[in-house]
Amino acid sequence: MSDSVRSVAFVGVAGGAGTTRLTVETAATLARDGRDVAVFDAAFATQGLAQYVHGRIDTDVTRLLTDEAVAPSEAFVDLNVDADGRVAVCPAYASFAGLAAAKTADASERLGDLLRETANVFDHVLVDTPPVGDNPSVAAVNATDRTALVAPASRRGADALPRARDRLVDVDANADVVLANRAGDDHPIESATVTVPESDVIDVTGAPACGSADANGAYPAAVGDVAATVFETTLDLDLETRGVTDRLLGR
Repeated sequence: MSDSVRSVAFVGVAGGAGTTRLTVETAATLARDGRDVAVFDAAFATQGLAQYVHGRIDTDVTRLLTDEAVAPSEAFVDLNVDADGRVAVCPAYASFAGLAAAKTADASERLGDLLRETANVFDHVLVDTPPVGDNPSVAAVNATDRTALVAPASRRGADALPRARDRLVDVDANADVVLANRAGDDHPIESATVTVPESDVIDVTGAPACGSADANGAYPAAVGDVAATVFETTLDLDLETRGVTDRLLGR
C-alpha cells in the first residue's frame, strides 16, 4: 500500500459521468482487499451517494460541516459489502437551506480539514466530486492527495476533458488520472489512464457490484485497475477479466 496516496477526489468532468457509482465501486473493491475506506459526498446538488444507503440518514455531511457539536462518527453509514474491510460513507442528504449553508467558505474549509483528518484514520478516503465550480469541490481537490477525472466514454466526455483540466489548474490542482467510464469497445478518450466498461448491474439497488467475494469479470477487473492506479497500490485479489458470455462458452 502506498503511504503517500491516502485520499483521492473522483471528479466528474460533466453531469452523468457515473462518478458516484465508480467511487462507490472503487471503495468496495478496496474493502474486498481488507481495507477500511471512507467515502465523502461533495456533490451536494445531486446528493447521489445517499442512493447507496439502505436506511435512514439522520446526520449527513452538510450538518457535519455546519454544526460543531456533530462528531464525524455520527455522519458515517456503513455500506453492506461482503468484504473483510469496511466502506463508511458520509452522504449529503439535506434541504436547500442546509446545502447552501454547507457551501460557504467556512464550511468548505472544514470539509478540507475533515478529509485530511479522516485520511489518518482510514486506509483510504474517496470523495465523490462534481465538476469543479463551487467551494466544496475546490476544497475536495485541494485537500486530497490526487485527483481522478471521470469522463463518460463518449464525444461529450472527450470535449469536456480540456475544460475540466483547465478548471483544476485555475484552483491549483492537477488531473493525475483520467478514467474513461462506461466504455464500449471503441471510445474517444485517448488520454484515459484506465478504461471502465459498463457494469452488468445497472440498478443502484444492486450496487456495489464489486463488493462481494465472487465478483469477477471485465467490470470488477477494471475497477480493480482503477483502485490500484489512483492509490498507487497493489491489490491481492483474483479478478477474472472474462465476461459472462466468455465464461459460459468456456473461453
